[in-house]
Amino acid sequence: MRPYLLLTPGPLTTSETVKEAMMSDWCTWDEDYNLGIVEVIRKELVKLASSRPEEYTAVLMQGSGSFCVESVLGTVVRPEDHLLVAANGAYGKRMGVIADYYRINCSVMKFEETQQVDPKQIDQYLNEHPEVTHVSVVHCETTTGVLNPLEEVAEVVKRHGKVFIVDAMSSFGGVPIDMAKLGIDFMISSANKCIQGVPGFGFIIARRSLLEQCKGVARSLSLDLYDQWETMEKGHGKWRFTSPTHVVRAFMQALKELEAEGGIEARYCENHRTLVEGMRALGYKTLLPDEEQSPVITSFYYPSADFDFKDFYQQLKAKGFVIYPGKISQADTFRIGNIGDVYPADFLRLIEAVKEVRQN
Repeated sequence: MRPYLLLTPGPLTTSETVKEAMMSDWCTWDEDYNLGIVEVIRKELVKLASSRPEEYTAVLMQGSGSFCVESVLGTVVRPEDHLLVAANGAYGKRMGVIADYYRINCSVMKFEETQQVDPKQIDQYLNEHPEVTHVSVVHCETTTGVLNPLEEVAEVVKRHGKVFIVDAMSSFGGVPIDMAKLGIDFMISSANKCIQGVPGFGFIIARRSLLEQCKGVARSLSLDLYDQWETMEKGHGKWRFTSPTHVVRAFMQALKELEAEGGIEARYCENHRTLVEGMRALGYKTLLPDEEQSPVITSFYYPSADFDFKDFYQQLKAKGFVIYPGKISQADTFRIGNIGDVYPADFLRLIEAVKEVRQN
């Protein structure tokens, strides 16, 4: 039984069948696991991500999404290269922190947290700084829920001939992305986001021809993306170190359920519409304009100066809903996630719960 729904950007509410998939034990050396689960997942991820799957490959990596971001930056960007990070929130800024740890030549182009990254400014910067070799951006910045203009940024980056790295942590599986069409070279996401698995590993979908050039670049043993990929290729799904078997099996079940739903197209849009219309009817205002808002997570202003978020949170939790605090300094906000095994009817119930809490 679910004590409450997780209306957060991950971990999120998972289906009973995804949970049940974790009830069996698996041997990491056995073909039933490596060929029957890991290799199936790798192929399915590439098919979801690209209209030209032969040009891409998928690598699974233990840990959270940030482990995977670090794995990419630490393996793909060489000491002589230069990375440009376009950041409009905590996760873009985290790329800059990772670059500092690895002593990567890096410039962070900072935008306001309530502002989309600007392709024109990226274009101007690349015109003025030919030393840049790689550009990275967060597609959906869950700091606020802003959806960055990926297609426009991709056009600029590829016109300048740079390697394009996309953190699609909170968008892949919920927002359609075609890596081949956009020219994305490395895309990163996590098991416990829009695919609706559980925490424990992330994955990188990489342009095969570029990943093949990364041997010996990594500054970390555990996070060596090339070595992880080479081992999975040669071992037909074998991981270098102990893999989170139960979590991986659950993720394959989540992929099957995504396919049964009809795929990625507009997976959470109705959830988002129901939430926003209901909250606005109660007098709550959204932080972002509709045209910049993702369907993944939505930020709302506090309704009044005396609003007590902690009390609001606890009362909603008692009614079966867990939401998220705000994460920006320039405004008092809270956030509600729209992803996971949740449906418009759940958000109608949430609106009623919010109404009851505010009337108390």
